[in-house]
Amino acid sequence: MTKTAPRAFQSAIADSAISRGNTLAVLPTGIGKTLIAILVIERMMGKGRVLFLAPTKPLCEQHAKTIEYELGLELESESLRLVTGAIGAKKRAELWNATICVSTPQTVRNDIEKGRMAINHSLCVFDEAHRAVGNYAYTGVAEACHKAGTMVLALTASPGGNRERIQEIVDALGVANIEIRTTEDEDVRPYVKRTDIKWLEVSLPKGHAEAVSMLRELVAQSALALREMGFFAPFNSKKHLVALRAKILATKSGVKYAALSQHATLFGLIHLLELLETQGTGAFLAYVKKMRGKETVTKAAKRILYDYRFAKILEMVSNSEEHPKLALLVSEIKKLPGKKIIVFAQYRDSVARIVEELSRNGISAKRFVGKKEGVTLAEQQETIGQFRRGDFQAMVASSIGEEGLDIPQVDTVFFFEPVPSEIRSIQRRGRTGRGEAGSVVVLFTKGTRDEAFLHASRRREQKMGAIVGRMQSQLSLQNLKNSQAEQNAPKTAPKKRTQSKISDFMRGG
Repeated sequence: MTKTAPRAFQSAIADSAISRGNTLAVLPTGIGKTLIAILVIERMMGKGRVLFLAPTKPLCEQHAKTIEYELGLELESESLRLVTGAIGAKKRAELWNATICVSTPQTVRNDIEKGRMAINHSLCVFDEAHRAVGNYAYTGVAEACHKAGTMVLALTASPGGNRERIQEIVDALGVANIEIRTTEDEDVRPYVKRTDIKWLEVSLPKGHAEAVSMLRELVAQSALALREMGFFAPFNSKKHLVALRAKILATKSGVKYAALSQHATLFGLIHLLELLETQGTGAFLAYVKKMRGKETVTKAAKRILYDYRFAKILEMVSNSEEHPKLALLVSEIKKLPGKKIIVFAQYRDSVARIVEELSRNGISAKRFVGKKEGVTLAEQQETIGQFRRGDFQAMVASSIGEEGLDIPQVDTVFFFEPVPSEIRSIQRRGRTGRGEAGSVVVLFTKGTRDEAFLHASRRREQKMGAIVGRMQSQLSLQNLKNSQAEQNAPKTAPKKRTQSKISDFMRGG
């Protein structure tokens, strides 16, 4: 038995997964998704070995310790192993024989492909299952699970804001059963802590705004050049630009390579515009420095760097004050002495700049970033440990801190910028209001993509709630019909549980 007594909804979801097979569990953040997984693990580990997958090493470390505590197992024994890419390949091959292995999907997929491990497990848990799309490693591991007949339990707080994405997750993981709880469900409501949200607006200072206006002119000109080559560029979205590049690559037009070069120019300009509008002069100038510092400056970059108008923009930015968000952030945190704070920022240069500014104003702060910034797992663990102990007040995190990290009593979460993704927005907010009531503060710049992203994420979140709610009610109705059909079947007839296709639940979404 687990050391923590399960809540009624946790036991019910675990029972449903055991009886119905491959299950997607969608629950609000901070109410105990991991314990549901451990309840299922406890009942499945007698049937064979178990894999528990999570997207990041810090999250894997957290889950391994939780399993160790709840099931009374010894970490780094034959019963429970934490297996990461930091361990040598030969050693990993031996560790996979443990009863329970906690790992990142990239490590598992690589070792499957290299023949260092085989999926012959009774259960595989996919934490943060919304990642199971495209070429992400979850999809490859899930395919191996299907072939081996391994049961899948998938957990997420935010499957996505459109029917197609949810369907892609369901198909990738082979889901046959969905269990959904919202903050309004009676069995969950007592455990959901109140989270107050406020939005704070800033306006760009005059010099800053003039530079933004001129940069927008360069963006429009670059988009027009692409359009004249036959490629319409919806330059309000990087996602659409990525899709446009794929379209250009697939063309047989004689302007293909010229279009690719112009596309690269447009992408660079839009990135610079986003930095200037939402992050500040420091992040903008740091990116320009990187463009200039490359050994070979591409033709696409030269179009930007050698344009006389861009020289004027640089002069304006260099003489402009820093983005007003930074001063507002400092001011707001100073109003919260003794409170534990997480600040989320989109870009690594912004993370560094925020830490610097908070420290300069007497606020103890540390960054929490990923391995791309040269940070080791041990350093990440140390930062989290120090933050838990209260050794410093504010942790400034990149996207690596958005998912799953259980840091008790985070009082306030700041968004340095809104994010257009409803999934990331939910994940960020979920870092507070876990043990006690919390608050969220979103900073945004008036008249910029900040404002557009804010509205986009809120619309998509509302849409996700509607889709998930419809799936929940339709699934409940279908299960009731199945149950009644079984009860009314002739006594001699073989009983076979029927399961609706998940696509049935999404019609009209």
